[in-house]
Amino acid sequence: MVVFGVYVINKAGGLIYGQELGATPKLRANDRLTLASMFHSLYAITSNLSPQVQSSGIEVIETDTFKIQCKQTLTGTKFFVMSDPAHTGLDALLRRLYELYSDYVLKNPFYTPEMPIRCELFDINLARLMEQYESGRALTATF
Repeated sequence: MVVFGVYVINKAGGLIYGQELGATPKLRANDRLTLASMFHSLYAITSNLSPQVQSSGIEVIETDTFKIQCKQTLTGTKFFVMSDPAHTGLDALLRRLYELYSDYVLKNPFYTPEMPIRCELFDINLARLMEQYESGRALTATF
């Protein structure tokens, strides 16, 4: 199972965290910002155009070469993961990613909400989560 990258977008559409994983080529800063702003824009457009009232917008984008899956929190923060198109089970990964964000970023007294995430404990535990996920171990185990 290959996850190419993990990204977090604030409610205004700004990229507050972006990391490419494994042997994936690293995106330049401008490319990361473009990816985040395009995804946020598509998300907003689709939630407004949907015939369903209170639509949550795009949850999955699939192409021949990659797949993007998103989870939006009640505060409007979006977590999305870019992976291999054959990947399944990204919902559990996104839930765990949100738990890490809640535990290590939001509870950090030095973090200002909606600002870029610079938290070493978040990075360390994200690396552990991705290692656990890539090895196929259950995501319910605690750290």
